[in-house]
Amino acid sequence: MNAKKNVLVKLIVGAGQAAPAPPVGPALGSKGVKAIDFCKEFNARTANLNPGTPIPCLLTIKPDRSFTFEMKSPPTSWLILKAAGASKGADTPGLQSVGRISLKHVYEIAKIKKTDERHKQLELKAICQAIISTAKAVGVEVVL
Repeated sequence: MNAKKNVLVKLIVGAGQAAPAPPVGPALGSKGVKAIDFCKEFNARTANLNPGTPIPCLLTIKPDRSFTFEMKSPPTSWLILKAAGASKGADTPGLQSVGRISLKHVYEIAKIKKTDERHKQLELKAICQAIISTAKAVGVEVVL
């Protein structure tokens, strides 16, 4: 018995900017899904966010070519760099700093990350510690 299985596709798309052009079109077209259907629904669901905010999506494509997708919060490193006012991370983290954020920034980012399904069970303190580690990795100092 050869049962077809669901296919998972991971994408990062700018809020309100999904279009059937690359990377969305080829990723979904190769799986037999109409990219325009995803784009319309994604853009409608992200209309309340700042345009261009990177939103990771996990699409589940069923054997009948219908799909569902789960949106997650923006990447932690992107949130940190945005809070620090930096355009990109440090080339040599630890030796070079591209900006500073306060513990209040860390807490606000943790509240955003807490909305993700995978972080719901974690305490805010644990999420904050992970954010501080990520900040060090991209070359952003955390100050009191």
